[in-house]
Amino acid sequence: MKERLYNRQKVVEYAKKWAYLRNPKYYNFDPVGGDCTSFASQCIFAGSEVMNYNKYGWYYNNGNDKSPSWSGVEYLYKFLINNSGVGPYAKDSNLKKLEEGDIAQLSFDGNQFSHTLVIVAKNYPENLSNTFVATHTFDSFGRSILSYDFQKIRYLHIEGVRI
Repeated sequence: MKERLYNRQKVVEYAKKWAYLRNPKYYNFDPVGGDCTSFASQCIFAGSEVMNYNKYGWYYNNGNDKSPSWSGVEYLYKFLINNSGVGPYAKDSNLKKLEEGDIAQLSFDGNQFSHTLVIVAKNYPENLSNTFVATHTFDSFGRSILSYDFQKIRYLHIEGVRI
């Protein structure tokens, strides 16, 4: 299997264009639980340009034909961490290793992760107030992660893309 770089610039460009809008190519999941993870998947797809159509893969054809990992917080996490096939893959990371185009997920209750964010900028010194994200459901672009009231956070560093 060949590998290629994850295009982080395309992720940020996509996030900037669509953070306050909805791309008509994709179903808007806001009325059925939230669009944050679908938006993150759209951003990841902009940077990877390949989907994984395996049984437990990561893909989107339409609102009724998509993988659970496309729009589910835990499913996206499990796909990215465990993916050994085509598509993007990631490792659990920490704040210092994050780059633009990586993913953060928040737990508001301390038990279940329920919100997915795309990292769009980091400034120094590296801390939460200098790490900026884009997301749907709570539509924003360039928002500090520190502005969220959360109990836990986890980070996913996207290592590359297999084709």
